[in-house]
Amino acid sequence: MVIERTTDEFVIRFPLTADTEQMQDIMDYLRYKELTANRRIAQSEVDKLSREVNRRWWEQNADKFKK
Repeated sequence: MVIERTTDEFVIRFPLTADTEQMQDIMDYLRYKELTANRRIAQSEVDKLSREVNRRWWEQNADKFKK
């Protein structure tokens, strides 16, 4: 992994061998941090969003765990 800083942005490079799903998770997290950096939100809203994310994740991955 290489992180570069230019005059107006950060550039992060990963090798092509990096796991695509893990990379997407990292990008999603960074996007979340960017969007929420200057925001206040109630814990109840965070909990609601967390439940929704978990529900969607389970729908997409349930087959991997069912025998």
